[in-house]
Amino acid sequence: MKIAFAADNEGSFIDRHFGDSEYYYIYEMTSSGIEFVKKIENTTEEDNEEIHADPVKAKGVTEMLRNEDIRVVVAKVFGPNIKRIKKKFVCVIMNDENISDSIKKVYQKSELILNEWNKGEDRNYINLRITSE
Repeated sequence: MKIAFAADNEGSFIDRHFGDSEYYYIYEMTSSGIEFVKKIENTTEEDNEEIHADPVKAKGVTEMLRNEDIRVVVAKVFGPNIKRIKKKFVCVIMNDENISDSIKKVYQKSELILNEWNKGEDRNYINLRITSE
């Protein structure tokens, strides 16, 4: 199962919406672990966003990632388009600063992620944020 992490050029999660990411770091999750595949640039045109939560922008990001066979997307922030994106992917929300900090957590929740994937368009997002007590 392929996973896309929304990050900047240094592998740090962005504090903007998932679709506003500069890059997506693609990883492959198997029964034996998670391995880096490649980094792709977000080629969707932000200037073309007509309205906040523009469905055209959501479609562009979705098509780009589906061409990479992505099933799971991970970010710190999802905007209103999460309702569209979660129909195509399992959305995972983290509050780590770096992808490297989240990989183990995502792998530990692989069964939960797979169960959510199998729900099809009725899936919900998964919140893996750690809250301070």
